[in-house]
Amino acid sequence: MARVMVERKFGEAESFDELQAQEVSFGWCAEQHRVTFIRSYFSKDRKRMICEYEAPDAEAVRRLQRTASMPFERIWTATVFDWDAG
Repeated sequence: MARVMVERKFGEAESFDELQAQEVSFGWCAEQHRVTFIRSYFSKDRKRMICEYEAPDAEAVRRLQRTASMPFERIWTATVFDWDAG
């Protein structure tokens, strides 16, 4: 499975609760495409967001976002590095 990042940009400040509700309502689609939500990062001004998913590939996440009519700027596959603070 791949780690896939979704970048979102909004013209107006967005409500995280509304976006989350919209995405949750398409849980059936996420399951169908084998996409699992990991976490989101929301900018303080609520005009930018990065969401992290685990999926077979970026295209599976792209299909989910389009089906759910979720706005996005870019979708890309990431490599996760766990840095040892020691």
